[in-house]
Amino acid sequence: MADQNFDVVVVGAGPGGYVAAIRAAQLGKNVAIVEREHLGGICLNWGCIPTKALLRSAEVFHLMHRAKDFGLSAGSIGYDLPAVVKRSRGVAKQLSSGIGHLMKKNKITVFMGTATLPAKGTVSVKTDKGTESLKAPAIILATGARARELPGLEADGDLVWTYKHALDPKRMPKNLLVIGSGAIGIEFASFFNTLGAKTTVVEVMDRVLPVEDFDISAHARKMFVKQGMEIREKTTVTKLDRKPGVVTAHLEKDGKTETADFDTVISAAGIVGNVEDLGLEALGVKIDRTHVVTDEYCRTGVDGLFAIGDIAGAPWLAHKASHEGVMVAELIAGQKVHPIKPNSIPGCTYCHPQVASVGLTEAKAKEAGYTVKVGRFPFIGNGKAIALGEPEGLVKTVFDAKTGELLGAHMVGAEVTEMIQGYVIGRQLETTEEDLMHTVFPHPTLSEMMHESVLDAYGKAIHF
Repeated sequence: MADQNFDVVVVGAGPGGYVAAIRAAQLGKNVAIVEREHLGGICLNWGCIPTKALLRSAEVFHLMHRAKDFGLSAGSIGYDLPAVVKRSRGVAKQLSSGIGHLMKKNKITVFMGTATLPAKGTVSVKTDKGTESLKAPAIILATGARARELPGLEADGDLVWTYKHALDPKRMPKNLLVIGSGAIGIEFASFFNTLGAKTTVVEVMDRVLPVEDFDISAHARKMFVKQGMEIREKTTVTKLDRKPGVVTAHLEKDGKTETADFDTVISAAGIVGNVEDLGLEALGVKIDRTHVVTDEYCRTGVDGLFAIGDIAGAPWLAHKASHEGVMVAELIAGQKVHPIKPNSIPGCTYCHPQVASVGLTEAKAKEAGYTVKVGRFPFIGNGKAIALGEPEGLVKTVFDAKTGELLGAHMVGAEVTEMIQGYVIGRQLETTEEDLMHTVFPHPTLSEMMHESVLDAYGKAIHF
């Protein structure tokens, strides 16, 4: 087995890995990338993209039922679950194929197989044809993460599902339990609830979407309940009893346990990093709770070895992984780079209503010692929201009262996952309240609420 020499070897072809490979190739490096399953990783194949395709179908289905509200008529409204899933898988396949094209375009050598790191600067790849030995002075780990399986709640693909089973369901749940109300759990709850499943969401924390600002979580909860979901907070699922066609969940709250029956359970209780069987410990890589410990430049402490994306810890977001990939590729190429600021990375949840945020929540800002000014503006005060038939939602902004710095922005409502980027750019440019107040927002748009929320923080709101 002859060694193959490269400048950079990337392990994992998800949104962190393939982006790192492309940027390194653009900078003149001879690059190889190793992937054991699908180009595009979980995000393109079993995560971000196919989930959004499913949710789009649910959104259209929801709007069809509201046709009368818009002066329209629609009869015999229904859905074909296999067709909905087929569209979702088709979208994922199209994008995954596109990654293959990008690899060829950038002259990146692709190895489909399972990687290990037997020694510093070496990646061994077990493929269908045998074992390849790749040598490189720079190796980028981008192996991602997978669903966390809790003892007694393990998925079986029949009654108890992970996100993968939920993305390719063989049947429509009638009585669904979703364990966990983070982005993954609440998106699947929203999808199946919209299509008619009786949906219960169990959250161990004191509120749904617990990482979001309190006001946003409260508003979203109100909307979920209005849509027919049952939300059970401060509740733990301690056990699942399985019989043909039925799962009995043991639900514990305040020391008391009760049981409830469901025909389907989706476990969305977090993720764990894919750090096993790579040989990392032998190389001296430090691992903390299934994630590789890195510095702000994604360096592992082992010379020439970097870790990016989900394997390097929170926030577990595709766009964070991609930007880390670019940063590391440029660092390897000797360019001056800036570390990514975690508080400037936006988070988006594509449930109905959508949720989006960037920066500190009001509570976190106060915990950090800031004196804050807080602005709020409801969707009901916006002409475009009313015209769209989407009058329920909220935009909230948090400022440093002393400097005017935008500390955080939080939204719930229609299209907020698109709107949030305005505030993200504002934080990146270190925008103050004065800059935002003097910015002219187009009318009529939902984005006007971003302006009004800033104005409200300083007692200047016009339309509410």
